[in-house]
Amino acid sequence: MHGPSGSDPGPNRHLDSAISQREPTLKADPFAQLKLLDVQEHDSRIDQLQHQLAGLAADAEIAELTKTRLDLEKQARDAKILVDDLTTDQKKADADVEQVKARRERDRGRMDQGLITNPKDLERMQHELVSLERRINTLEDEELEIMQRLEDAQNELDRLTGELAATDDKLAQLITTRDEKAVELKANVDTVTAERAAAAEGLPADLVTLYDKLRGQKGGVGAAALRARQCGGCRLTLDNAELGIIKKAPSDEVIRCEECQRILVRTDESGL
Repeated sequence: MHGPSGSDPGPNRHLDSAISQREPTLKADPFAQLKLLDVQEHDSRIDQLQHQLAGLAADAEIAELTKTRLDLEKQARDAKILVDDLTTDQKKADADVEQVKARRERDRGRMDQGLITNPKDLERMQHELVSLERRINTLEDEELEIMQRLEDAQNELDRLTGELAATDDKLAQLITTRDEKAVELKANVDTVTAERAAAAEGLPADLVTLYDKLRGQKGGVGAAALRARQCGGCRLTLDNAELGIIKKAPSDEVIRCEECQRILVRTDESGL
């Protein structure tokens, strides 16, 4: 055979190889051999469809979006925990402010009612009211800070929740589209498989056995047409010596490509 460079590896090797590859010789009606090409075409189509199905199952966009969703879900969960914690902190801050204010109002009320007459107690109460006022101011500042942090945390949670919902919608659309394509592809596989079974009906068992074995060994292609002096399997061009041997072979002899060992089916376009 000639490779892309057109170099000839030598006639002796070709002749010896051609003789060895024809032992033992398999016979099959020429029409059966042509039908085998039809079977191969259907098998190749089934392989393509199965490859597309496998690609759908491992859809990169869905996988990436699923990863993004998991990350958003984790961020939203953390944001929710922070909101809950700050909500608890705010309630405590509110209670602390109200508690100190209540004490201030109680002491102020006792003073206003004249319940404290001892000058020292009165002076101590006045100092305490000043301290309570400072404490209230401090607590209210802390309360405002917590409220601001809570507002920021809630805004972040709302943003993440929105992104998560949008991601879920997009993911659902992608999955629906993928599943619809999968149903269509599976239907096509069933159709082509039925056509393949019809095409293979009546083929000799030994020919089918050899074809199936070669398909498993040769990347899904067990039989190829000889067209324009070229093997349709390995795409190499046969030299004159090889063509001469094939031309002299009986029409019912199953020819094997010397280079790739696939079944080589002669056609009207073989160039013999």
